[in-house]
Amino acid sequence: MKELLESLLQEEKELQFSSFNEATAWQLGSRMVTDAKREELPVTIDIRRGEQQLFHASLVGTSADNDRWVERKVRLVNRFGHSSFYMGQMLKQMGKSIEDVFLIPESEFAPHGGCFPVIIKGTGMVGTITVSGLPQEEDHRFVVKSIRAFLAEEK
Repeated sequence: MKELLESLLQEEKELQFSSFNEATAWQLGSRMVTDAKREELPVTIDIRRGEQQLFHASLVGTSADNDRWVERKVRLVNRFGHSSFYMGQMLKQMGKSIEDVFLIPESEFAPHGGCFPVIIKGTGMVGTITVSGLPQEEDHRFVVKSIRAFLAEEK
């Protein structure tokens, strides 16, 4: 479990943008929608800079429940600055709930995979990229894979 947590933190160190704006969100989000459609994934995709939602798409098979999950995951990442999957796995390793450790309700903060911080090199976290609709590890994996591919093309 310790190795998993270390690898999740390493992703956050590696997957950083040189800049991030509306065009970046549109390009990344559009690519994620194309990939999700090709794979027939029932996902909601949400990209934000601070409080501003820059991109949002809900594909076939999703519902308003996915929007609620997005909100809860985003709230968690904004509060702690780490991926929602990292936070969930850290709590799992501790054998504790988010209520036990941080005195905040899981009904408002979802420590479940799928939300990743948008980090700008030399600046820090400026937003979030979130997916909801798959099992949490797959939500996380889809976001990470998408960011990795996008950043590889940016070079």
